[in-house]
Amino acid sequence: MLILLILCGSIAFIASAVLIRYGNTRPSHYGIQMPQRFHLGHVPRLGGAGMFIACSVGWAWMEISETLGVPNQISFKPSVALFWWGAALIAVLGGVYEDLTQRLSARYRLLVTLLAASVAVVGLDLWIGRLGWPAMDAVWMLSHWPAMLLALLAIAGLPHAFNLIDGYNGLAGTVALIVCFALGYVSLQVDDRQLCGVLMALAGATAGFLVWNYPRGLLFAGDGGAYLWGVVLAIASIQLVQRHAEVSPWFPVLLLIYPVWETFFSIYRKTARGQSPGVADALHFHQLIYRRIVRGVFHDDASRRMLMRNNRTSPFLWGFTILTVIPAVLFWHNTSVLMAFCGLFVLSYVWAYVSIVRFKVPRWLRR
Repeated sequence: MLILLILCGSIAFIASAVLIRYGNTRPSHYGIQMPQRFHLGHVPRLGGAGMFIACSVGWAWMEISETLGVPNQISFKPSVALFWWGAALIAVLGGVYEDLTQRLSARYRLLVTLLAASVAVVGLDLWIGRLGWPAMDAVWMLSHWPAMLLALLAIAGLPHAFNLIDGYNGLAGTVALIVCFALGYVSLQVDDRQLCGVLMALAGATAGFLVWNYPRGLLFAGDGGAYLWGVVLAIASIQLVQRHAEVSPWFPVLLLIYPVWETFFSIYRKTARGQSPGVADALHFHQLIYRRIVRGVFHDDASRRMLMRNNRTSPFLWGFTILTVIPAVLFWHNTSVLMAFCGLFVLSYVWAYVSIVRFKVPRWLRR
């Protein structure tokens, strides 16, 4: 696993450096009028391409390392790897096209992730067969179609959830990295080395990208990176629960509840205001923290001033994520406790959001 981390991290680091060097001619398509833009100048949004290259090499290494005489105790059949790779490729290609052109509407971006999800669900035979309630599970499994449909929606939706929280340097990338390690840890607990290997490849790729993304903001993940994180983490979460009955289906829910709930809350907030959920705005939780909690920075250079405030926003959300990851990892087999923490997160999120909107943030949090 350590070899995968180092290999994918090194490749992502080098690929990202190349993209920074030769990708400066394209980011001008990302207009300065975009409400979710919190940086000055033009920054390449091609980090997803670099991470995908690193993941591809890592997954290929999992297949051929035994042949090369490097034992890794990971059984990753080419037929299985092909569907993992195919689903990720479709998502990343769609995301990178949007990053380069800014011409893909919300409807077509959703179709791209639905296509990627379809490849994964059919090729890897994915379904969500347990909901965590024994009485409901008995009814749920009377038909296989609802379980497959739920898996399809989860894989298609999580990429957009990661794209939604990808607003500041290091935010979405660090959340993805933390989730990778948490899922990988539980995978090893149930002796699923294949799944852990896939996740460690993504973790290494993400770490290599983050070297350039945080704190300097020289490269952004873009839609391609968010879609890669979402598709791979969604497939891994479903497979972990599907393969191992001892893992609660609420374990990945609690792990990923920050981006997932941010998405649901955003849809509710925009719908209540009469807006389309696909319209971008600057009222997401991380954007409110940037505007109303992060302290101002005094610097002569406007770009440097914005970058410093940008970097100070992400740690607030990292802490928010860790507060859900710790109980998830500790109680990954206990559905009742996991559900309780999910409810606690939702209440905490709504309270914090309303407090920030109404300027009722505790004084100690603003210091």
